[in-house]
Amino acid sequence: MSEIAVPIAAPRPGGTRRTLRLLRRQPLGVVAGVVVVLLVVAAALAPVIAPFDPTAQQRENFLQIPGGQFLMGTDDLGRDIFSRVLYGARTSLLVAVCTLAVGGALGVAIGVVSGYFAGGWIDTLLQRVMDTLMAIPGIVLLLFVAALLGPSIRNTVIALSLLVVPSFNRVARGEMLRIREELYVESARASGCSTWRILRHHGLPNLLAPILVVTSLMFAIVIIAESALSFLGIGTPPPTPSWGAMLSDGSRYMEIAPWMVVFPGGALTVAVLAFNLLGDALRDVFDPKQSR
Repeated sequence: MSEIAVPIAAPRPGGTRRTLRLLRRQPLGVVAGVVVVLLVVAAALAPVIAPFDPTAQQRENFLQIPGGQFLMGTDDLGRDIFSRVLYGARTSLLVAVCTLAVGGALGVAIGVVSGYFAGGWIDTLLQRVMDTLMAIPGIVLLLFVAALLGPSIRNTVIALSLLVVPSFNRVARGEMLRIREELYVESARASGCSTWRILRHHGLPNLLAPILVVTSLMFAIVIIAESALSFLGIGTPPPTPSWGAMLSDGSRYMEIAPWMVVFPGGALTVAVLAFNLLGDALRDVFDPKQSR
């Protein structure tokens, strides 16, 4: 879980027609994109769509089977599972967005600086730190940081950010090693441009495509990792709805109330599959080897 290899190259000048043609070759990617959009809309409109308060306990309606006013049934405390699944999507997406914003920004910054100064002491120091993070198994790193800081959404984001930094670093550094040898970068150096100006005007813009791809792929990993921490009780604290926590609670009632596991598990599976397929499609679109 410490890193993900994304074998892509920078996009070549093309056009909307080429992109649309490649998208037509990726029907699963289009479907996955639609699912992701629906997931985001459902999470954003959860207060409007959800028929009940996700934390409200209705003891007289505990373990109700799916149907009627309880579309997905209720849990052992009488809470509406459909409402909790919707709000769980908000939790997962919030954690994923914050994690990728923090960890992605840090990883890209380290990768860009390290790639531009490759071979120097700055590159050596930064990459040894990244090697240390990658040497620690992902689940061990998550458990250690989450247990050390305590269960909360903020601490979960901090723990997951450390997980994704090396992946963004590897992609950004690899691309920067190529970009710094381009003629337009050599021209910028010769004209007296500062290092910061070169990185800002030539480095970062050419990193957008590969970073977009790795971000879409990392979404699925972060959602799974957040659910795993919540399942173990050291992620999102109760009573905040979380798919992982719902799976943990439902595992005790699988024989008499399987819907407590089926619906949050199904939502988690669909979300992870959609983000993975979308990431694969974006990688093919931005990989010039895929265009003919």
